[in-house]
Amino acid sequence: MDATTPHLLSLHVGLPRELGTPGATEPLERPWTSGIFKQPVDGPVWLSRTGLAGDGQADVKVHGGPEKAVLAYAEAHYAFWRERLERPDVGPGAFGENFVLSGGAEDSACIGDVLRVGGARVQVSQPRQPCWKPARRWGRKELSLLLQQTGRTGWYLRVLEEGPVRQGDVLELLERPFPAFTVAFANHAMHGHAPDAAAALAECPLLTPGWRDSLRRRAQGTRGDDRPRLVGPNSAD
Repeated sequence: MDATTPHLLSLHVGLPRELGTPGATEPLERPWTSGIFKQPVDGPVWLSRTGLAGDGQADVKVHGGPEKAVLAYAEAHYAFWRERLERPDVGPGAFGENFVLSGGAEDSACIGDVLRVGGARVQVSQPRQPCWKPARRWGRKELSLLLQQTGRTGWYLRVLEEGPVRQGDVLELLERPFPAFTVAFANHAMHGHAPDAAAALAECPLLTPGWRDSLRRRAQGTRGDDRPRLVGPNSAD
């Protein structure tokens, strides 16, 4: 395998856990339940329509499911976060991701991309919209907003063909129907006060329905409040 070929550096799975300290006065230390803590697995691991075997989410209304079966993240981002957060332990699996990729990032993955990985076939479905749990995981109230603002969000994959995957599998690009709609462009359309970009991306049939609906509202000048998603119970306000 050529050293420059994008491949799976590692796979990570984990089930929801109860965390925190009952009665804590600091919001970041209060009880919470999350599947954000992922552990590396060698594989082969079966990738189904709803995700990797052994993986799970605490809040299935906003995480997981067929449209967000796998969370992919670029290994190249971890150095930035180690420096920004002054945490040398930030590394693969730090933000609840399942696939850690050796190559590519938000500016090179496109909505609708179809990729062969191991015995499975997957498709880029939407960027990740960070919730308050990465901030709780690392004890930094501003982290979820920083993930969004920097565009280092990662992206979700839907599974078109189930099959086994394992560390080292190459990601082979099979189709790219929308080369202009990178994940970076999608983040800009959603969060960058860009009504024209939002209107254009809202017409992409391979973007998840929820994102298309939100982009239509943004194109019309209507924006929701991101604070409940980004801050949630991490603030005492």
